[in-house]
Amino acid sequence: MALFQLDNIQKTFKHGTTSEQILQSIDLELTKGALTALTGASGSGKSTLLTIAAGLQETTEGTIRFEDKTLTAISAEQVREVRAKHFGFVFQQAHLVPFLTVKEQLELMLDTAELKWSKEKRRSRIKETLESVGMWSHRDSQPENLSGGEKQRVAIARSIIHEPKMLFADEPTASLDSKRSAEVMSLIQGLSKELDITVLMVTHDEDVLQYADRTVEMKDGKII
Repeated sequence: MALFQLDNIQKTFKHGTTSEQILQSIDLELTKGALTALTGASGSGKSTLLTIAAGLQETTEGTIRFEDKTLTAISAEQVREVRAKHFGFVFQQAHLVPFLTVKEQLELMLDTAELKWSKEKRRSRIKETLESVGMWSHRDSQPENLSGGEKQRVAIARSIIHEPKMLFADEPTASLDSKRSAEVMSLIQGLSKELDITVLMVTHDEDVLQYADRTVEMKDGKII
């Protein structure tokens, strides 16, 4: 079942009197609970498509549907609410808040999602999520005391703490060595299946494609 659907997505950037079409008539359905990898050379439009799908930038033309909502037909504030409650994000860098502990990173995400959870559920969810990524023992650590792989594990925990239905990952292993990359991808794959999270991931790394349920290749703004 398609949880997320992109129809005729086009993106054009204007540079003075000229324009450049970055995305051309993209159609893509994302099946619930599946991990889809977007591949292709630099400049093929992968990251642009990801950010448009996630509601981080507007499409020039086309329709984006998530569950029963047409995201391209609602207000920016309504899109923000959908993004905060139902989407999670993992990027190449962990982007942890430097002065917050591991546990506080997750607390901040729950505050941002504005979920009406009890204090008891918040505490249990934070413990459960950090245990799932092997970081509960580091709950009081500052980011400066964590390795690159540990930071990315915290970033993954932060991205799923609010129980999202969609996870958008942009080069989540690009800054890691091969061992840590495999650990992070195994973690993302496992959590996707365990929690039934639909994942859209951009990657240049062919080694991580083995973790995807589906690979979609892009070239010159098109799916090929």
